[in-house]
Amino acid sequence: MLEKIKRVLIGQPLPNEVEKSEKYGVLWGLPILSSDAISSIGYAGQEMLYALLPAVGILAFEKIPILSLAIIVLLFILMISYSQTIDNYPNGGGAFIVAKDNLGVLAGIIAGAALSVDYILTVAVSISSGVDQIVTAISVLRPYKLEICLLLVLLLMIGNLRGIRESSRIFGIPAYAFMLAIVSLIIAGFFKLKTGYIPPEPKINYPIHPVTMILLLKAFGSGCTALTGVEAVANAVPNFKEPATKHAKMVLMLLSLIIFILFGGTSLLATYYRVNPEKGAMLVLMAQEVFGKTFMYYFVAATTFIILVFAANTAFAGFPMLVAVMAKEEFVPRQLSMKGDRLSYSNGIIILSLISALLIVIFKGNVSALIGLYAIGVFISFTLSQSGMFVRWLKHKGNSWHIKAFINGFGALTTFVVVIIIAITKFKEGAWIVVLLIPVLVLAMVKVKLHYIAVADQLRITPADKELLDIEHNIYRNRVIVPIESLNKASVRALRFARTISDNVIAFNVSISEEQAKKLQERYKMLNCSIPLVIRYSPYRKIIEPLLEYIKSEEYNYQKGDIITVIIPKFTAPKWWQKLLHNHTWLFIEKELLKEKHIVVSVMPLQLKDDEIVLKNKKQSLWNVLEKD
Repeated sequence: MLEKIKRVLIGQPLPNEVEKSEKYGVLWGLPILSSDAISSIGYAGQEMLYALLPAVGILAFEKIPILSLAIIVLLFILMISYSQTIDNYPNGGGAFIVAKDNLGVLAGIIAGAALSVDYILTVAVSISSGVDQIVTAISVLRPYKLEICLLLVLLLMIGNLRGIRESSRIFGIPAYAFMLAIVSLIIAGFFKLKTGYIPPEPKINYPIHPVTMILLLKAFGSGCTALTGVEAVANAVPNFKEPATKHAKMVLMLLSLIIFILFGGTSLLATYYRVNPEKGAMLVLMAQEVFGKTFMYYFVAATTFIILVFAANTAFAGFPMLVAVMAKEEFVPRQLSMKGDRLSYSNGIIILSLISALLIVIFKGNVSALIGLYAIGVFISFTLSQSGMFVRWLKHKGNSWHIKAFINGFGALTTFVVVIIIAITKFKEGAWIVVLLIPVLVLAMVKVKLHYIAVADQLRITPADKELLDIEHNIYRNRVIVPIESLNKASVRALRFARTISDNVIAFNVSISEEQAKKLQERYKMLNCSIPLVIRYSPYRKIIEPLLEYIKSEEYNYQKGDIITVIIPKFTAPKWWQKLLHNHTWLFIEKELLKEKHIVVSVMPLQLKDDEIVLKNKKQSLWNVLEKD
């Protein structure tokens, strides 16, 4: 039943061979990866007004264009900087890989942790802000705001679990509709002013005070949320069709141009149509002033709502790719690097959805409460990424390296200043949570990496392990199959045990790629034994089905009445949290095989030592172990 529901929601599994056709080009890559940055037009200007209005009253509207210009300049600095990142790191990972390669492991982990936090907050803020827009236009929905937010998180999760191609079609069209709506609003707004229309002055009850630099910096920090999402293009380069770097850079350039037009245009328009954001969403109120309660008013409201909700999809595109890269580097659980039925990183998508939904519940979908946590994470990653590229140019030089180093160096300095501004001005509003959370995540990532290092150290076999590799013994007669994922101490121990109970033993492997199969075949030659290795390719990444098919095949020559023993190698970590970091495929294999009356399942365990003991035996410092690995 659950399997049928799953198929209805996310579709049938896709084989590995169709992965290339699942990638997107500029047309669909632009809305998918730029929705976050484009959608910030819906709340960035509004948040700047929230910061200024209580202190300076009506004068706040005069400062919006100046602050917007500063943000747009920063945007173009980031665009040029990240173009260089795309050229040099076409395999994705963005700030994490750049910082790790050029500044060291610690810097990479910090960048990865900061960006992960930002992606999670992107989902929470975008959806909460989007629902704000719609309940402003349809007030009867206001009591159900939280429920609508959670429903939208669920729908986004399902849409992304369906795969890259389908999600790009689902979420792409509304992005273009929003661009059309805002361009129409800007053109119509200025045309109306040109024909003599004078907007009414808003009723602002705040007194007028002098504008201070601290106040401007606070508003600037709020407006910098408009830049979140710029890094997503660099993180997701592998998702583009070939030539991937060319398409990614084109998307980045178009993104910057679109933000310049939309964000700059609406900010300038806001100085004339001085709507009070305390009465509702700023864009929707301006649309009402420009269009009245006509079709275009509802079109702006609807597309703003949809783009803000779908802006969360930028995080759904970037977060799973980021954590997959980090999982391959073993800083987060390996399960996050595994692709699901539809060739998307489904585990990352599900985790992002759950944590974001939890944040929405905790903060009750309040954008102003969530916005205090926002932006600091992404600007930390901006700073580390640009610093890493700056160091790279100093080390490797190359053509025009002076200019490239200056661009990245200036970008790093600028974004570092913004980090300080946001951290100070937003500290009491919630930034302190992120400031404390990032070190906790960094520590957790270090512990995960050290655990994987300790596990690999205990499972690794070398030609020096002569006694271990010689597994020929006097044996009992029996038919035994040993499923192995790779050649390690756990799998060899299972093969040794198998030889004690049968003279008919087969090592069986299911590979999801030819490269994996060839690697195992080469390593298997290390064994001094006659046990044959059978490898089956599984294009749909299934494990149990190929094993059962082999047992029932003519090649295996199963005879009625035979009892087949399947010995499953399994290693056990000493601590509960370490157990969560490993796949438990053996449980699913055991469950399915025990349904067959002629198959006996045996688990061959290998108990691992505590990480601290293994690492202590290495007699190296913590960071030396990380760097060396």
